[in-house]
Amino acid sequence: MTVRTNLRLGTAPDSWGVWFPDDPHQVPWPTFLDEAAAAGYTAVELGPFGYLPTDPARLRDELDRRGLTLSGATAGTHLHRGSLDDALAECGPVAQLLHAMGVQHLVVLPAMHTDLHSGASLEPSSLTAGEWTTLGERHSRLGRILHEEYGVTQQFHPHADTHVDTGERVERFLEVSGDVSLCLDTGHIAYTGGDNRALIAAHPDRIGYVHLKSVDPTVAAKGLPFAAAVRQGAMIEPPGGEPDMPPLLADLEALGRPLWAIVEHDMYPAPSDVPLPIATRTCRYYRDHGVR
Repeated sequence: MTVRTNLRLGTAPDSWGVWFPDDPHQVPWPTFLDEAAAAGYTAVELGPFGYLPTDPARLRDELDRRGLTLSGATAGTHLHRGSLDDALAECGPVAQLLHAMGVQHLVVLPAMHTDLHSGASLEPSSLTAGEWTTLGERHSRLGRILHEEYGVTQQFHPHADTHVDTGERVERFLEVSGDVSLCLDTGHIAYTGGDNRALIAAHPDRIGYVHLKSVDPTVAAKGLPFAAAVRQGAMIEPPGGEPDMPPLLADLEALGRPLWAIVEHDMYPAPSDVPLPIATRTCRYYRDHGVR
């Protein structure tokens, strides 16, 4: 078996159906940490800020007791129309916690143009030329500030039902955003018809972090709002679904530098007994394919 020495495996609260800091449909955070460790993972992502403890000492203790480390965190922005100050208000506390934990990666998600609960349209699904320029310039500035003030690296996350979703739109974002690196989410790229391997080949220096997920193409083909597609099982376990993981993992390994590979199996809501068996099988799959 090939051991992929550049890829470090972890998982995220998303794989347990956690989309919000506090929600009655979600498992309690101690359950997530306990089950992530039981599934075989040794690293986790923070998830929505406020779901896991935000006091660095307590968070470190909770992770250490379970043999877990922190890979990174996520934050949302609206930089095609919102101010940089608003983005910093959102990202700053998360970056401050990451700095205190000695963790580098802040995955930044653009705003969705559909409602996460109902799927209703919230704004136009495409940007004007001016909005593209604004989006790129502000993310470039945000990345510089996060690095200078917190020592944190922005990893921009293309996402279904946002203005940076399809392969063509990811290419445009890369053009307008300077040297901002990507969180390559294999599921979101595949869900919107993009080619993960082509993106890696065209922009090897821009891949800074990875979310691993597999998409059921029959659900993706329905053209549903993303939240509705998730409820219909858009994300499935490997080796099922798209993309084909072994060659993609080989491409990522060949980049020749350390990369977090964080499993996200989007579920919301998730019955309490569903995530652990899926997580255990998925962790075993990736370890069997050399990801440690």
